[in-house]
Amino acid sequence: MSLAFSPDLMARTAPLYDRVKSVIPSIEWPAFAGDIDAILALKRERDAVILAHNYQTPEIFHCVADIVGDSLALAREAMKVDAGTIVLAGVHFMAETAKLLNPAKRVLIPDLGAGCSLAASITAADVRLLRQRYPGVPVVTYVNTSAAVKAESDICCTSGNAKKIVESLRVPKVIMLPDEYLAQNIAAETGVEIVTWAGHCEVHERFTAQDIRQLRAGHPGIVVLAHPECPPEVVGESDFTGSTAAMIDYVGLKRPARVVLVTECSMSDNVAVQHPGTEFIRPCNLCPHMKQITLPKIRHALETMQHEVTIDPAVAEPARRAVERMLEA
Repeated sequence: MSLAFSPDLMARTAPLYDRVKSVIPSIEWPAFAGDIDAILALKRERDAVILAHNYQTPEIFHCVADIVGDSLALAREAMKVDAGTIVLAGVHFMAETAKLLNPAKRVLIPDLGAGCSLAASITAADVRLLRQRYPGVPVVTYVNTSAAVKAESDICCTSGNAKKIVESLRVPKVIMLPDEYLAQNIAAETGVEIVTWAGHCEVHERFTAQDIRQLRAGHPGIVVLAHPECPPEVVGESDFTGSTAAMIDYVGLKRPARVVLVTECSMSDNVAVQHPGTEFIRPCNLCPHMKQITLPKIRHALETMQHEVTIDPAVAEPARRAVERMLEA
């Protein structure tokens, strides 16, 4: 239960509210402040850090997270963490990846129901069958997969480094799993023949080329940035395609007057905090799995040290190798 919004609590959390006041109405802040204050204290008591994905809501992303970023950034930064406990404010495959890279640390996910449509679309048995069908063809597995699937792959990738990873293999053909649209977009960029899997992100697959044309008609001069999990026709209508980190970098470097981020809705709020001079148009597709993570659940995770992520050692070793190969590439 949140603390009463007392004058002391108001004073302690005022600097945090200053960060997010452009995207969180003042009337909503009392509902967040007590949990934020408690979480900050619990992190110190529990020797814990919070890693938050770019799709988390602003009160998590800007007020309690220690490390924020896309899947690649979180994977890299997880290896540098000194604290004994990592709380992953994201979805389950991200918590598994953090555990793979930090086997001696406790990794918590605040809600076991925070899954992923991509991760749910494929199993380890599916990968083994594909290897039988395409002998000798390397398997590139998107990080949006379970540890069991990673364990069956040769190397992992994220949306931020998929092109680099595919090209680094120097082969004419690869199997790339499970995101069909990401694979199609990378095939178009690299010229490599890619065997795809019919997995889709339930957020990005809903965007259409017509959506982009309507955004341009309604907002003249808008710059359209699309995530590579979007269908190829959406990518074709966009001005720039890249991972969430690449989108953030684009806004910071180019400073467009008006922009739309064709990705999960909360990211626009998080980037808008840092770039008040840019107008963000928000086509709001929410990820129901990311939204399972809330401040009360993060607080409960730290209070109870639940839910701890564990991985069978027989799975963890080959899965870790696939992730480490990606980070070394």
